[in-house]
Amino acid sequence: MKYRTLGSHDGGLKVSAIGIGCMPMIRNGNINYGRADDDESIRTIHEAIELGITFFDTAEMYGPFANEELVGQAIRGKRDGLVIATKFAMRWNGNEMTGLDGSPANARRAVEGSLKRLGIDTIDLFYQHRVDPNVPIEETVGGMAELIKEGKIRHIALSEAGPQTLRRAATVHPITALQSEYSVWERDVEDEILPTCRELGIGFVPYSPLGRGFLAGTIRSLDDLPADDWRRNDPRYQADTLPKNLKIIDAIAEVAQRHKASNAQVALAWLLAQGDDVVPIPGVKRRETVRDSAGSVDVALAADDLAAIDAAAPNGGTAGPRYGERGMRMVKL
Repeated sequence: MKYRTLGSHDGGLKVSAIGIGCMPMIRNGNINYGRADDDESIRTIHEAIELGITFFDTAEMYGPFANEELVGQAIRGKRDGLVIATKFAMRWNGNEMTGLDGSPANARRAVEGSLKRLGIDTIDLFYQHRVDPNVPIEETVGGMAELIKEGKIRHIALSEAGPQTLRRAATVHPITALQSEYSVWERDVEDEILPTCRELGIGFVPYSPLGRGFLAGTIRSLDDLPADDWRRNDPRYQADTLPKNLKIIDAIAEVAQRHKASNAQVALAWLLAQGDDVVPIPGVKRRETVRDSAGSVDVALAADDLAAIDAAAPNGGTAGPRYGERGMRMVKL
């Protein structure tokens, strides 16, 4: 495994060049990407650790809450050397989300619950999962900074924040990472957000780096997805958009064939080639998948490979928005 550093403040945060998004490990939860099995998920995390992967991403929202419990069970006795990231954003009534809440009080509530579920003393990277437009970001980050002073978290991060929010946040406390969607088929962050991160010394963590599985090349129609799969609601997976996006898969497949690599490895290698400050977190739930993802760090794409992918998937060229109307209102704030 190779390693990278997120953020530039106080030496930053060293992580494996590929992290693991644990969200797909949810079983019978609120976000399903195919079937997950708890035992296999735990074995997958163990295998990732054996492969040298140190960076694991979860959130209280996943499940909700159950994903953190599963990760906590998997890392018990294996915590040393790992970087555990989790997130807060919502106000809850039991397991029901009742709205965004970026207040310091809600950050404190969330971190206490996450620490307990994860079974750890300190969260390495603590994200605000979505920006709350009703709470100034200075107030939110100020509350998170207090959690650093108390030793409950080590680093502050944001998710899906816009450039001006990043600038304002950084005046209160250094921001170690921004997590936002970024992949071959979702490149909007290249316009303003990624340059702003680089100006401010903020590392970038792409979620959904495989386009929620699309870029792996195994899904060519909605019929390839289970009836309860979350992606059936994804605008880019619909009957009028998915066929138009297959050209992206075909371009990746040609590059993959040249490198004797999988489509997923090439899509992840493309992200790694965008800069040393980029650390993708592909979602996995099986050992076979984590082995494949880990192998992407050894795929070195040439200039003509990158040009071929860029031609097939230019910024803004993917058919359909990445979320429905409600989801799009919560990003780039």
